[in-house]
Amino acid sequence: MNTQEFIESFTEFKDFKNIDRVTMMNIVEDVFRSVIARQAGGSDNYDIIINPDKGDLEVWHNRVIVPDGEVEDPNSEISITDACKIEPDFEVGEDVSEEVKIESFGRRAVTALKQNLASKIMDLQKDGIYKKYKDRVGDIVNGEVYQIWKKEILLLDDEGNELVLPRTDQIPSDYFKKGDMVRAVVTKVDMRNNSPIIFLSRTSPAFLERLFESEVPEIFDGLITVKNIVREPGERAKVAVESYDDRIDPVGACVGMKGSRIHGIVRELKNENIDVINFTTNIELYIQRALSPARISNMKLDNENNKADVFLRPDQVSLAIGKGGFNIRLASKLTGFEIDVYRESSEDVEDVDLEEFSDEIDHWILDQLKSIGLDTAKSVLQLNKEDLMKRADLEEGTVEQVLNVLKAEFED
Repeated sequence: MNTQEFIESFTEFKDFKNIDRVTMMNIVEDVFRSVIARQAGGSDNYDIIINPDKGDLEVWHNRVIVPDGEVEDPNSEISITDACKIEPDFEVGEDVSEEVKIESFGRRAVTALKQNLASKIMDLQKDGIYKKYKDRVGDIVNGEVYQIWKKEILLLDDEGNELVLPRTDQIPSDYFKKGDMVRAVVTKVDMRNNSPIIFLSRTSPAFLERLFESEVPEIFDGLITVKNIVREPGERAKVAVESYDDRIDPVGACVGMKGSRIHGIVRELKNENIDVINFTTNIELYIQRALSPARISNMKLDNENNKADVFLRPDQVSLAIGKGGFNIRLASKLTGFEIDVYRESSEDVEDVDLEEFSDEIDHWILDQLKSIGLDTAKSVLQLNKEDLMKRADLEEGTVEQVLNVLKAEFED
């Protein structure tokens, strides 16, 4: 391999790896010096001149001319006879520089040069990727689905870097195929076997916060602050926001005209239901807002143990609990209080609609009871267990569970 071929080989590395010129020149010089040091016992007497743009690479060996027979260190000294072969008018005591051709290193040394060069460039590239994404933890990135595995998906960014989206960090209803573009937030960057691993998430609260920043200019500009976010990915989320400017309605700004701003976020999160509420330091008011859309009648707070007993009218209980218990669970996470819901007792209430028990009795069971004309708790209790099993076509255990729940209501 001659000098021109070697220059072309590392120029290709430079273009492919997107490494700047100065860095590339430093890498090549370091690689050459390491090879020269092994062959000659040192590289201090060598000058390495590199110009990748012109395809030039020169290696010069600098030595002092000494009389014949007095050369003690061939690395730093040269005899007058050998010096005159380079330039006939040299004299003892002068410095001489002799160009060293790459071919003179030998095939094995040149192969080692290329391998060392490739290794150093690869290490530099990996370190650059690690630093780049380490600084982007918490930011949203786009990636193209490259490969799908059982426990994770491999994505490629616009520079071809590999990104990992674990199955546990995907929204349950997410479905991707090769070639799809995916948005996610960078959560962690690790080094494994000297290679950077970039982890992404679509379930992290940080992902939802970044989406709000991209859709709501007031949040991006700092006029509105996101105080807290809690999520049940793909199901429901609660976002507490605050504005330091009384002229700005933080909830209205986040939702947008006719929901224009929040609709894009909801679509990205696979129709996740998002509640945006005003943050307040008034805990009682904060809990009331967190349990929206339910309307609270009364509340007892235990600030020492961070507990709240919330009393609601029977028709508000199911709203407070929410489908699958998501509403009350997220409200507890958002406020930091353990919330217990109680039906408000009232002597005026002689009967209770069956729908008010949807948090304790499955909907399909309620539908079975309604199909035979039983719409209230007392209408069900008027029948014995055998009649209910026969008429509603329900199992004995199911009927017993229903009766126990309904009886407990009136015993309370």
